[in-house]
Amino acid sequence: MVKHTDDVGAKMGMWLFLFTEMLFFGGMFLLYAVYRAHYSADFSGASSELNRVIGTFNTVILITSSFTAALSLSEIKKGALRSASVSLGITALLGIIFLIIKYTEWSAKIGHGIYPGSAYFNDLAHGKVLFFSLYFVMTGIHALHVLIGIVVFMVILFMVHSGTVRGNNFIKLENAALYWHFVDIAWIYLFPLLYLLR
Repeated sequence: MVKHTDDVGAKMGMWLFLFTEMLFFGGMFLLYAVYRAHYSADFSGASSELNRVIGTFNTVILITSSFTAALSLSEIKKGALRSASVSLGITALLGIIFLIIKYTEWSAKIGHGIYPGSAYFNDLAHGKVLFFSLYFVMTGIHALHVLIGIVVFMVILFMVHSGTVRGNNFIKLENAALYWHFVDIAWIYLFPLLYLLR
């Protein structure tokens, strides 16, 4: 297998980028922890208003998509371009399904007046206001990361078909899969913090 000289640099760059992303999400998790400690009862009450079934289903979807992302990398390394393309397509599709479900969940909350600035929202207990504000910010930023990952996978799918990404040149797919695993891990932390707090 031919190794390209810039592969190490590309992988190092991706790890540095993911490190900055970990710091970014870590800051949000720290903010969440501080407010949760001060408003534990309000946070617990607000969490009970989230749909655990939807949250669990979305978690299963992301974990499955992480598996298909890893599978696409494994297949491309073996030179199986067709199966790698199928796995890439499934990964992107699962990401889209995740976003559709998240949009539906957000719409339901907004339909009940639970969004920053609404009269109902402003009448909530301060701790609940903080919880739902963090909920929208944290899941919104995560959804943006999912959207970016979907676009990247679609671009790489095109590269596989054009021959740019192949069995001896797969660093772009490897970095994309690494990014997707990070997105998955971030959600695995978000899910219990937001949905399982009782």
